[in-house]
Formats: sequence, structure tokens, C-alpha cells
Amino acid sequence: MFEGQPKGLYALALANTGERFGYYTMLAVFALFLRANYGLTPAMAGTIYSSFLMFVYFFPLFGGMLADKFGFGKMVTTGIIIMFAGYLLLSVPLGGDKVALVVMLGALLLIGFGTGLFKGNLQVMVGDLYNDPKYADKRDSGFSIFYMAINIGALFAPTAAIKIKEYAENTLGYSSNDAYHFSFAVACASLILSIAIYYIFRSTFRHTEGGKKKAAAVDTNAPAVEELSKEDTKQRIVALCLVFAVVIFFWMAFHQNGLSLTYFADEFTAKSSEGVQSMAFDVWNLVLIILIVYAGFSLFQSKTSKGKGIAAAIIIIAVALLIWKYSMLEGSVAISAPIFQQFNPFYVVALTPVSMAIFGSLAAKGKEPSAPRKIAYGMIVAAAAYALMMLFSFGLPMPQTEMGADGQPVAVHVADVTPNLLIGTYLILTFGELLLSPMGISFVSKVAPPKYKGMMMGGWFVATAIGNQLVVVGGLLWGAVPLWLCWGVFLAVCLVAAVFMFVMMKRLEKVAK
Repeated sequence: MFEGQPKGLYALALANTGERFGYYTMLAVFALFLRANYGLTPAMAGTIYSSFLMFVYFFPLFGGMLADKFGFGKMVTTGIIIMFAGYLLLSVPLGGDKVALVVMLGALLLIGFGTGLFKGNLQVMVGDLYNDPKYADKRDSGFSIFYMAINIGALFAPTAAIKIKEYAENTLGYSSNDAYHFSFAVACASLILSIAIYYIFRSTFRHTEGGKKKAAAVDTNAPAVEELSKEDTKQRIVALCLVFAVVIFFWMAFHQNGLSLTYFADEFTAKSSEGVQSMAFDVWNLVLIILIVYAGFSLFQSKTSKGKGIAAAIIIIAVALLIWKYSMLEGSVAISAPIFQQFNPFYVVALTPVSMAIFGSLAAKGKEPSAPRKIAYGMIVAAAAYALMMLFSFGLPMPQTEMGADGQPVAVHVADVTPNLLIGTYLILTFGELLLSPMGISFVSKVAPPKYKGMMMGGWFVATAIGNQLVVVGGLLWGAVPLWLCWGVFLAVCLVAAVFMFVMMKRLEKVAK
């Protein structure tokens, strides 16, 4: 899995991990913060939440255009600085009046623009590592590893957000609303770590940074840039646009994890858990499971007895720790709604080697699906996740609110659905994500015309941005229609997108060869 990859991959992946940890720590509590601090309705909070996600993924289009002219490395560094300013502004507790709301919106714009300069261009640099022929056949697996690294940061984010907020409330004595800002401050620290990793290991990927100075120093050993005819360029751009149109609907459905699915966790899911189930809400237990998975693969794939011995020892220690932690359980464990967001990154990290092994085996037999076909399958899997939510939502009451002591509307907890529903839903959504997201990014980096790489990667993020803006549909439907119908909307759009993808499959697979 990790063999034969360029060294620069790990440096860029770790730099991205730091940035993503801060981003997802902030995002884990953001929708709940909007409702609690400003007294916003679910629809209005959803509008702000989805608009922020839209800007985060829309600005990479401009970031890519700027990078095509000034270089990817410069834009990555500039983006981190701008993001830092935005998170720093968001960390200041200013209350819940209109001035505080305006300052918060300004901070979101800075974060969105900074992310636009950073995120897409870093991924273009990862793709360019594989322009070297000796790494060309490792492109898909490399992006799977890169995507896994992103989710390592996201895995710890919900726990960090909750623990830091609780520390600010219980130890430092801050009010519930002001305590949210401590969760946002984590992003500032993580960005410092991210830029440090970037510059410490810069020598491993400097050749991918681009820019006029880099272009002037021509490497005679570097592979020649592919020259395409106008017709080939047009066909590739059209194919990419077709894929962009499909992924819009995936992200519309997938990113309900921070909005309507979080509302469901807060208002309809049991607030406590016992026994084996409760162990799933301790992130360190999830880390032990991840170690068991990776050590298991190493046990069977290692070529030396020493390597097999180390893997076996890790498995024994991790299993022993899980058994010990289970024996120490007493009573029930409290569940906070944002904690459910740890399951998606956990599944990504744990299942990435499984996914790579399956597709590696299929590739060896000449039966591996193409990237466009994997994307279509991902849409079907996402539809299945909402079919599950739809099935178990029949008979549940409508969401309810009541007026709090401050005169602001407060969501009411009206049911105690088993946490296993959301845990299972996130598992299915993650299968869809692993089929679609890393493969989509790899497809863009492979198919994009050389002269438009930055812009085309930006186009991927614009599609994601539109999908994220459509996340607001979850907020608009919440409390306006029965829950089963809310999930049915996302089921329908995923199925329609999958059908469209299969209709366009021949055209897409032609340019993917």
C-alpha cells in the first residue's frame, strides 16, 4: 500500500492533515453554535452553514487560476496565512448581537478564500508527483493515501471540539456560547503545525510548486509536457464537466453530516449509550481498531519474519487494550451530537487499505472498474444510506422547538433512536465517499489538459461548492416535512445522478484511458 510512493506525498499529506484537523474541529460544532449563539432557526443556520461550505469549495477555482500564473507553492502559503487570520477572528467571543454576526461572517469569508488558495493547489501538487513515469501507476493509490491522511485529522476533530468546549465551560467558567470559540481556536494552532510541516519537508516536493522561477530552471530529466490538440482538449474538458455535474449531488447529500444528520443526532438520537456500543464513542478505541486493521494487512503482506512479528504484537496489544477498556466500563456514556461526525473519518482511515486491496486484486485480474464507473457506484451507495435513514424514520414525530428563557427558539429532544442508525448510515456513506472522492480527484489530475490543471482542479471544487450550497435543502426541509420525506429527497437525487453517470459512461471512459 505504502511502497513505491514518492516521498513528497507524505509531506503534503501531513501538511493537509493539520489544516483539515482545525477545519473539521470548527465544523463539528458550527451548526449548533449558530443556533445557540445567535438564536437562528434551523433553516437560517443551514443557509449560513451551506454558504460557508460553498465558499470553501468555490474559491479553489480562483486559487487554481492564480496558481496557474504565479505557482502552486505561493498560493498554498498565502492561503494558510489568510485562513489563520479568519480562524483567529472567529476565536474571539463577541456575543450574539448583529455586530458579532457580521464579524463572524467576515471571518468565514477569510477562511473560505484562504482554503481556496490552499486546498486545490496542494492537491494539484500531489497529482504532479505522479507525472514521473516511475510513479504513474501509483496515482490512484497515492490519492487514496492522501485522502486517508485528511481523515486522520478529521477523526480527532469532533472529540477535540467537544472536550475543549467542556473544558472552557467547566474549568475556565465560560458560558456555553462563549465556550464554542475555544473549539474554533484549535484551527489556529493546527495551521501553525501545517505550515511547519510544509516547509520542513519542502525539498521532497519543491519541483511541483510551479511559478516562473521554477519554470525557468528546466529539468532536462523531467518528462515532457503532453501537447494536446484543440479537439482532445475540448473532449477532456467536456468529460470533466460531466463528472462535475454528477458530484454536485453527492456532496449535497453527503455533507448533511454537519447539518440535518447532526440535527437528527441532537433531537432524535439517544443521549447515552451502554456496553459495547458505548466504546464506539471513545476515539481512542477507534484508533485501536485502526491499528488492528493496518497491522492485520502488514501481518499478511510483510516479507520478513520481523515485520510479521511486529504486526502480530501490535494486534495482540490493541486487542488486549480493548478488552481491558471494556472491563472498566461502568454505567452509561453521555453522547453529544457532534461526536457522530467522527465515524466518517474513522471509516475512511480504517477502510482505505481494504478498498485498495480489493481494487488492487481486481486490477491484477484486469477487472478494476474505471474511475468514472467507481463514481457512479458511489452515487448508488450514497442513495442506499438515505434509504436506511428513510426506513427507520417512518413513524417518528416532526422536529419541535420551544422558547428558551432568553426568548430564542430552542430545539427539543423528542425521541431516543438507537445510535446504531447513524453509525450505520455513516458507514454506508463512507463506502460511497471512498468510491467517489479520491477517485474523482485522481481522475481530474489525470484527465485535465496540462495548461488548465489548476483551473480544472478548481472546477472540481466548484462542483463541490454548488453541492455544498445545496446542503441548505436539509435545513429548509427540517421541520417542514416528515423526516422520511427529507431523507427521500437525498435518496432521489443520488439515484438520478447515478443514472446520468451510466448514460455518459462510454464518453467518460474514453478520455480516462
